[in-house]
Amino acid sequence: MDISVVIPLLNEQESLTELYDWIEKVMLSNSYSYEIIFIDDGSTDGSWDVITTLSKKDQNVKGIQFLRNYGKSQALHAGFAEALGDVVITMDADLQDNPEEIPELYDLITKDNYDLISGWKKKRYDSVIAKNLPSKLFNAAARKTSGLKLHDFNCGLKAYKNQVVKHVDVHGEMHRYIPVLAKNAGFNKIGEKVVLHQARKYGKTKFGMSRFINGFLDLITIWFMSRFGKRPMHFFGLIGTILFIVGFCFSLYLGIDKLLIEKTGRLIAQRPEFYLALTSMILGTQFFLAGFLGEIILTSKRDKERYNISEKIHL
Repeated sequence: MDISVVIPLLNEQESLTELYDWIEKVMLSNSYSYEIIFIDDGSTDGSWDVITTLSKKDQNVKGIQFLRNYGKSQALHAGFAEALGDVVITMDADLQDNPEEIPELYDLITKDNYDLISGWKKKRYDSVIAKNLPSKLFNAAARKTSGLKLHDFNCGLKAYKNQVVKHVDVHGEMHRYIPVLAKNAGFNKIGEKVVLHQARKYGKTKFGMSRFINGFLDLITIWFMSRFGKRPMHFFGLIGTILFIVGFCFSLYLGIDKLLIEKTGRLIAQRPEFYLALTSMILGTQFFLAGFLGEIILTSKRDKERYNISEKIHL
């Protein structure tokens, strides 16, 4: 199979048929073998009914329905697990991504041998205050932290080699950082393509300002995990050891000073150095234990259950 189109969605009933028709037209005009995988992330409208109808009409349409809303990362994970195409294209279901971009994305993966191509919505039709400005700040921080020179990390329109989506572990809300996850997994040929961005035709956005706060927190997490995720003791153990040594040196100094120098009869507990020593040693011990526990957790079996699926079509 040439292409798998993976489309996570939440309450996009109005746009699904139009999106399907558009994708089908592109696929047939380019003679691609393909599948379209819709992942219904707990929609409360008639989205699943539309997907079911489309699947009866076209065997290339496949569907996954979650029992409740688990988030875009979990929806992408489910779609990636089922994707069979040599190239996997992700796009949003709100018609803001243009399926006409698919042939060029496909060629960049198959002919230019990129592992991943991320879309760049250079000209956007979103609110400047609500989305554009926070998005620019978010992308600047992501570039600085990850070392990837991409302009739009969170663009839903991306293309991947199949092996990339099979090796990248998308969880939590890490869909924003799939290029970074791919880089950390060893896929280094990552490119960018300017793509058309269209104004939303139906409904309203499902994301509020909180996504940018969560995005920055996730950015810190992924930076930490990429550097110390496999060896937390290298981070926590180092800080703990330094703090403990500092506290121990203060304690040693206080003991020598009390025995050999101090003549006023002042108690050690009355000196500020005592509390610095005590605090440093306690914090150092706690940091060291945090690193030790992290190492134990990494060696234990990880729970793979992410979501509960109520129904599948053609999968």
